[in-house]
Amino acid sequence: MLKNILLISVSMLVALPLASRAQENNCITCHQDLEDQDGPSHKIVRDIHFQKGLMCNDCHGGDPTLDDMDDVAESKGYRGVPSYTEVPSFCARCHSDASYMHEHNPSLPTDQFDKYKTSVHGQRLLKKGDTKVANCISCHSVHEIGDAKFPHSSTYPLNIPATCGKCHGDTEYMSQYGIPTDQLEGYKKSVHGKALLENHDLGAPACNDCHGNHGAAPPGVSSISAVCGNCHAFQAELFDASPHKQAYIENDFPMCETCHSNHLIVQPLDAMVGDAEPAICTECHSSDDGTIGLATAASINAGIKKLVLAHNEAEVVLNEAIEKGMLTTDEEFLLNEVKQELIQARTLVHSFDSTRVVEKTKVGLLKADSVKSNSASLIDEYYFRRKGLGVATLFITIVCIALWIRIKRL
Repeated sequence: MLKNILLISVSMLVALPLASRAQENNCITCHQDLEDQDGPSHKIVRDIHFQKGLMCNDCHGGDPTLDDMDDVAESKGYRGVPSYTEVPSFCARCHSDASYMHEHNPSLPTDQFDKYKTSVHGQRLLKKGDTKVANCISCHSVHEIGDAKFPHSSTYPLNIPATCGKCHGDTEYMSQYGIPTDQLEGYKKSVHGKALLENHDLGAPACNDCHGNHGAAPPGVSSISAVCGNCHAFQAELFDASPHKQAYIENDFPMCETCHSNHLIVQPLDAMVGDAEPAICTECHSSDDGTIGLATAASINAGIKKLVLAHNEAEVVLNEAIEKGMLTTDEEFLLNEVKQELIQARTLVHSFDSTRVVEKTKVGLLKADSVKSNSASLIDEYYFRRKGLGVATLFITIVCIALWIRIKRL
C-alpha cells in the first residue's frame, strides 16, 4: 500500500513538468510516439535523473530541439547508446566529476567508477571484455534508476537480493564461472534473509553489506571476521582474543564461516556447542586429539543449559503469580536481567573460555533463583490471603446469622 502511494505521488509530481518538457525536448515526443508503455520514454518519469531535471540529451548528447532523428545523430555532442563495455565510463562522466555532482547531489560519493575497476565485475569487463558480468545498468537499471530509499528502486534493501540473484541465482548463466548459484536460496532461509525479506528489517544485511557495492568482491579467509565484525563487533573481539584465532590462521580456515556458514546463516542454537553431535565442535575436535576442546565445549554447553532451565522454571512460577493478580513488577524486571545474562553467556561462547561462560551463567542462576523464590512467596501470600478471607467470611456469616436469630426472637 505504501509502495503504491509513493509511486502515485511521484507520478503526480512529474506529470505536469513532463508536458512542458516534452515541448522543449523532442526526444521525449518522438520516442513516446514510437514506444509502448514499457519503453524508456515512459519509464523515465520514475528515474531519479529525470526527477532532478536531467533530460535525454544530458546523457546521450545531441540537440533535443531537432525534429529528425538523423539530424540529432549528426548534431554536436551526440553520444548515442553506449556499448556494454562503455557503460561504466559513460555513467562516470558525471558520477566521477566532483564539481558536477556537487551541483546535483553533493552527498553522493564520486569514487564509484574507481571502486568498480577494482571489483571482480570491473576487472572481468574492462580487462577481459567479459560482457556477462555486471555493469552499472545491471544493478541500477537504465531509464528507471531509483533512489535507494524508494521501494521501487532495484537497490532498495529489500530488492538487493533479487537484483544480485538475477545473475548469481541463474545456474545456466553462471555455468562458465564455476561458482555456486545457491546463494540467494540460502540467504532467503538464513537469519539475515528472514529478518530482511520477511520482517522487513532494513537494518539486516543484504548482499552489498558483506560484499561491497561498486567494489564488490568475495571476502577472503582473512577478511571474513572483519566483514562480520562490522555488525557483530563484540563477538569478533572475543574471537580475536581466543585460542581459535591462531589455529584458524594456521589451518587457513575462514573465521566466522567455519561455524556459521556464509549465505545460509541460521539462528544459532545452544546445541551447536558441545562434545556430541549435532555440536559442530565435533567436526574438528575428538576426545583423543590432545586438546581440551571437547571438554571446554561440554562445560560451556552444561552451563548454558542450566541457565536456560533455571530461566524457564522461574518464568513458569512468575507467570503463575501474575495470573493470580499479585504485584510482580520487580520480579519481571529481574527475569529480564536473567535473559540478558543468558544472551551474554551465549555471546561469550566466542571466547571459547568455559570459565568466562560459566561465571556469567552463575550470575544468571542467582537471579533466576531470586525470581523463582520471590514469585513462590507471592503465590503463598495469595493463598494465605484467600484463607484469611475465607475465615473472615465465615466469621462474618456466623455473626450475621446470630444477629438474625436474635432479632427474630426480639
